[in-house]
Amino acid sequence: MFSEVTTAALLGVDAYRVRAECHLENAQDNITVVVGLPDNAVKEARERISAAIKNSGFAMPQRKIVINLAPANIRKEGSGFDLPMAIGILGASGQLAPDALNDIAIIGELALDGHVRPVRGVLPVSGAMRREGVRRLIVPEANAQEAALIPEVEVYPVATLRDAVDFLNGQLPVSRFIVDHQRLFNESREPVGDFSDVRGQNSVKRALEVAAAGGHNVLMIGPPGSGKTMLAKRLPGILPEFSLEEALETTRVHSVAGMLKGGQAIVANRPFRSPHHTVSDAGLIGGGMIPRPGEVSLAHHGVLFLDELPEFHKNVLEVLRQPLEDGVVTLSRAAVTLSYPAQFMLIAAMNPCPCGFATDPDRECKCTPEQIRRYVSKISGPLLDRIDLHVEVPRVSWNELSSPAPKDNTQHVRERVDLARRKQRLRFENYRSDLFANAQMNNKEIEQFAPIDSHSLELLRQVVENMGLSARAYHRIRKVARTIADLESCEDIELTHVTEAVQYRSLDRLGELVG
Repeated sequence: MFSEVTTAALLGVDAYRVRAECHLENAQDNITVVVGLPDNAVKEARERISAAIKNSGFAMPQRKIVINLAPANIRKEGSGFDLPMAIGILGASGQLAPDALNDIAIIGELALDGHVRPVRGVLPVSGAMRREGVRRLIVPEANAQEAALIPEVEVYPVATLRDAVDFLNGQLPVSRFIVDHQRLFNESREPVGDFSDVRGQNSVKRALEVAAAGGHNVLMIGPPGSGKTMLAKRLPGILPEFSLEEALETTRVHSVAGMLKGGQAIVANRPFRSPHHTVSDAGLIGGGMIPRPGEVSLAHHGVLFLDELPEFHKNVLEVLRQPLEDGVVTLSRAAVTLSYPAQFMLIAAMNPCPCGFATDPDRECKCTPEQIRRYVSKISGPLLDRIDLHVEVPRVSWNELSSPAPKDNTQHVRERVDLARRKQRLRFENYRSDLFANAQMNNKEIEQFAPIDSHSLELLRQVVENMGLSARAYHRIRKVARTIADLESCEDIELTHVTEAVQYRSLDRLGELVG
């Protein structure tokens, strides 16, 4: 006796169709065998399935049960196969209508009492069913909103194994779950801190506005308590409006990683990820036997904030170089190679010296030049080259701290940022569809879209020679200058734009200290 149930397994941020084939045969011992490269969670499903079937009022077949998860050459992981395997057993034993499993996919974890628990990665699963042409999908109730974000797939939520079987047998009406994407997106948004909360620091705010307008990476250098973290947390609020398409792409990553909060169906705010400096390289870019997304992918379309940058392990910082350049993380293992999206803005913060007071006019720095050299040299030259703006963050004075809130709030800044981004999209729309910010330009595109006059070129020549800048730093200055011109609605890059961009390479003045 045989049955086949359509389900899905995760592979990176995507899912692929899996056929749970169930075969029953007479045998001396009543055992259940699961094959098809299952991991431990899938193997342990035998006990959960047996208990759930019995506690739901169904008969567990007293035969040898063989379940094959096809394709058999790809490893399957997770508890989402519980419900489809249980349905397969009931179908093979004749407890389901013969045609009940046509054109339907099933996913869910089973509790011992037969309740269906939520699983991760339901959004990619729903997308995979759309690609495969499977019209209907049974999911746990808690995953219904997430699955219904793919409108072409009919989503039917169930609370228990009994509900799923009765629905398939036509004995229990279950309404299709439908969501209003835009309404859900709008209702899921959460307020973010306002730029007007920050007193003083006008030069730093200007730098962050430039960074947001062009998608540039930023390093803030200043003493403890100067407001670096406060400024970084408010950056997502001035980034361009989070679109529904970007939100869905970000939600896929968070769903696969199991990072969606209880009841959350969509990530409606730009992510802000701030890992501790003890994070491992696998935690930062992803890893594991079957790789999971890391912090850089969880920050996709948002901000990755690394506080106390020199305190991170050097090997951890160096793995950032590929995602910063390519906007994607590629993880290779013996059995599989996966790619995760990682288009994020890197915002880093550091003290100017180990004690933190080298640039503080009110506190004495007790660090020796050698200690400062070792501290700064923890950040490699190649990594610094990939950070477009180096910004000094001074301590806020009492007069600034006690002054009224500035009128230039987050909304005003975002409006200017949006205008600059629209100029960039119009500039690039007939050139490259995946190019939407100045920070993404390569060297050829810089020559085409960020030309500079002879006076600006002479200034850059002097800067490169005197500061010992690399070719990458030179091109990043030109990209930043292009963004500054866009913010001021100038088609041509002027000398003042280049001069301001040069000022944002402050740490390059310490080039001789950086290894």
